[in-house]
Amino acid sequence: MTRVSAVAAVLACSAPAFAQQPPGKGEPEGSSWGLGLAAISAQKAYKGMDRETKALPMISYENRYVKLGGPNLELKLPGIDLNESQRLNFGIVTKLFDGAGYEASDSPALAGMAERKSSVWFGAKMEWENDLADVKLEWLGASGNSKGQRLNFGLERKIMLSPSLMLIPQVGVEWVDKKYVDYYYGVRANEATSGRAAYTGKATVNPEINLTGIYRFDKQHSMMLNVGVRSLGKEIKDSPIVGRSTENRVMLGYKYSF
Repeated sequence: MTRVSAVAAVLACSAPAFAQQPPGKGEPEGSSWGLGLAAISAQKAYKGMDRETKALPMISYENRYVKLGGPNLELKLPGIDLNESQRLNFGIVTKLFDGAGYEASDSPALAGMAERKSSVWFGAKMEWENDLADVKLEWLGASGNSKGQRLNFGLERKIMLSPSLMLIPQVGVEWVDKKYVDYYYGVRANEATSGRAAYTGKATVNPEINLTGIYRFDKQHSMMLNVGVRSLGKEIKDSPIVGRSTENRVMLGYKYSF
C-alpha cells in the first residue's frame, strides 16, 4: 500500500493560507488551530503503480513561535523587517513523513524489491516576503532510511480575487542528492532480474508547479483545492522501476478553524 496519508499531511501543511490567520505580512496574533478532512488522489512514477485516492483527517496549530501541520513542525526563529513591504523569516523544520517510498506489493514491477521507507527529515528554511512574490529556500537532511539530502527553492504569490477567494500559484525546483535517488529509485544487485537491471542513482533536479485555491465561507469554515505536478529529473526517469516522467496529485480539503 502506498503512503498517500503522508503526502496528504505534507500538502495540508504546505498551504499556509489555509490556517486561521488572514493573509498579510508578519506573524499571526495569538494562536490558531483547526481540524478538517481532506481527500487526496496521487499518482507516483513507479512502473505499474495505480493511482491511489484516500480521505484523511487534518490538524493544524500555529502561533508566533511554532507551526504544526500534520507531521510537519516548524520552530520559528526571529525574523527581520527589511522595510514596510519586505521581511525575512527563518525557521527550523521537522518532517516526520514525506510520502516517499513503496512496498514490493505496490506493483508487479517492484516484485522482489526491498521495501523503501519514508524518512524523518530535519532542516532549516528561509523566506523572503515581498510585494511581488514570496521566495522560499529550504534544506532538509534525512535522519535514517535514505540518509539523503534535499534542497527546495520556490516562488509563490497570494492573489485575492475577492474577500473570500484566494489563489496561490507556486513554482519551484527540488534538488535531491545521490543517496536519496539511489534509495528510492535505485535497483540493488540482489534485486536485479532479467527484466530489471541493477541501477545506481545520481543527484538530480525536479521542477514542480502547484496551484492552490482557498474559499472562506466565514471565519471558521473554509475549503481548499490543491493541484500539483512534479517533473522528474533524468537520473530518476532512467531508473528501470520508473515508468512515468511526472508525478501528480489533487487534494480537496475542508477545515474548521477554532
